[in-house]
Amino acid sequence: MRYLVLSDIHANIDALECVLADAARHRTDHVLLLGDLVGYGADPNGVIARLKSVGPLTAIRGNHDKVAAALDDAEGFNEAAKYSARWTFDTLTDEHKAHLAALSKGPVLVAGDIECCHGTPFDEDAYVFDEMDAMYALQASRARLCLYGHTHIPAALAFDGSVLDYGVLKGDQTIDWRYDWRYLINVGSVGQPRDGDPRAAYGVVDSEQGTIDVVRVTYPVEQAQARIIDAGLPDVLAQRLRLGR
Repeated sequence: MRYLVLSDIHANIDALECVLADAARHRTDHVLLLGDLVGYGADPNGVIARLKSVGPLTAIRGNHDKVAAALDDAEGFNEAAKYSARWTFDTLTDEHKAHLAALSKGPVLVAGDIECCHGTPFDEDAYVFDEMDAMYALQASRARLCLYGHTHIPAALAFDGSVLDYGVLKGDQTIDWRYDWRYLINVGSVGQPRDGDPRAAYGVVDSEQGTIDVVRVTYPVEQAQARIIDAGLPDVLAQRLRLGR
């Protein structure tokens, strides 16, 4: 089985379309969506509609999805994120708000070997920023491979039973999935990368070949920026796309 892994799209339809076009070459069987479909970007309705068309899908919610669906407040957000959350709520159709509200709370097990969460298996809103965070998350996981998002930074932790190996992933990467090891992996953000690389990021998990690919794709950043400015969203949300921050 081949899984297409998407996380943190953040209403960036331009990045999503380029990712889906590039991912077609991998001929994946099932999509794993790790949350934050909306927030920050200018086309939340377009992103949700597009994702509803991609075929077999396992989807969980992110913190921005919860706020947009009125399941949570934006109290912990910075000012730009709060403005975007209010704009997103006002812009979404009732149908799409209901779609976000119906997304599963992570973690969710897929085929027994793979676990999907937005933040961590023990708290959907917690961040994994370093090796210690990653270790706690891996200890809470029920699967040999735990996929997470939320930080927008591609990273991997591998555990062979005695030694932990953690690191941030730069550019395209292929990880050999050893079946006697456990892994915690973030494939990065489709719509708002924060690792200094503005290219969209996605993942492909091949359970038969035993590989996990992290892939970077160039997309028309200027077009996504123009959508944000035209929508009246804070300029900083457009600027950070060019910087990958």
